[in-house]
Amino acid sequence: MDPIRNPYAPGAGAPPPEMAGRNEIRERVRIALARIRAGRSAKSVILIGLRGVGKTVLLDRMRDDAEAAGIQTIRIEAPENRSLPAMLAPQLRLALLRLSRLENAKELAQRALRGLAGFVKALKIRYADIEVGIDFDPEPGLADNGDLEHDLQALFEAAGAAAKSAGTALALFIDEMQYVAEDELAALITALHRTMQHNLPVVLVGAGLPQLPGRMGSAKSYAERLFDFPLIGPLNPDDAREALAKPALAEGASFEDAALARIQRETEGYPYFLQEWGRHAWDCAVGPDIRVGDVDQASRSAIAALDESFFRVRFDRLTPGERNYLRAMAELGPGPHQSGEIASQLGRRVTSLGPTRDKLIAKGMIWSPNHGATAFTVPLFDQFMRRIMPGDDWKR
Repeated sequence: MDPIRNPYAPGAGAPPPEMAGRNEIRERVRIALARIRAGRSAKSVILIGLRGVGKTVLLDRMRDDAEAAGIQTIRIEAPENRSLPAMLAPQLRLALLRLSRLENAKELAQRALRGLAGFVKALKIRYADIEVGIDFDPEPGLADNGDLEHDLQALFEAAGAAAKSAGTALALFIDEMQYVAEDELAALITALHRTMQHNLPVVLVGAGLPQLPGRMGSAKSYAERLFDFPLIGPLNPDDAREALAKPALAEGASFEDAALARIQRETEGYPYFLQEWGRHAWDCAVGPDIRVGDVDQASRSAIAALDESFFRVRFDRLTPGERNYLRAMAELGPGPHQSGEIASQLGRRVTSLGPTRDKLIAKGMIWSPNHGATAFTVPLFDQFMRRIMPGDDWKR
């Protein structure tokens, strides 16, 4: 089949040709944003899920929905070792500049920009990675105390007042929130709480790994009352079939039912893997029908592609000790597993492995579903670990 017409799009944040199974959560967020814009209460929303479930794609589609409705948006990704103020300041500047062009919000937006100038100036020594052009002179006493929690509240209040004056809302879309430092996470939660108390239209739509709700609860005990945490999981069989079959049909091709069932079983319904298998099945097929034999051939090339990119990029960030820990988990299966079981595989005491476990959680490789349990954040990673570290050498 013509590879140029291959509709499937595996890739980090690449939008799939058919976003199946996500309409309910998109509508839920649309209603929350519309309520906040109208001056009614609604919780901020944090999407929670493993790698490969399509959180980033969904977050971007929700942002498109918000902008189409006339809501001002900010979009940032929280990488490791980058401060929240450094990521937030330049994007907030752009949003405020857009608001300042509206006559009914001009004055308040310019005041918020003066607050941003004071915010950056006061925190630049503490957060040396802040780099943003300043359009206005600071307003003394506005978001310039040098205390992140206090200043972020003042800044969000000023920005929210400008958005309210313009008849819109300010929506922050933040991806990979598990990498935000706990004190910065606390400041963000406090600032959003303050705008809610003052009925100002500022809202967060975020995404992160499963450990994020626990981290937010540790940062501020009232976080669970301020946010909704919908779980974004693999697609059910019907939605998985739609994600594969509909794009093929648009290109004049089709899947045998047995081929769709085979891909569903191989991928367990994870959207990223569905796109990878769909791409390779298309390239392997003579067409116009994609058959089980095509999927069998595609499985080998899809797994090789995942090993080379999706899995390998995470494996390469690990120390030898961390790799052995994950290999011990893989020996036990997909999980979750008790810490004692993992330690037994390595012939070590649980307490001696605590630092390794903590570092793997910080790197976003594992999480703890409950006390003493450990699970992979990357689906099918146990299979990859057994492929890349065969034999028993890791036990020694």
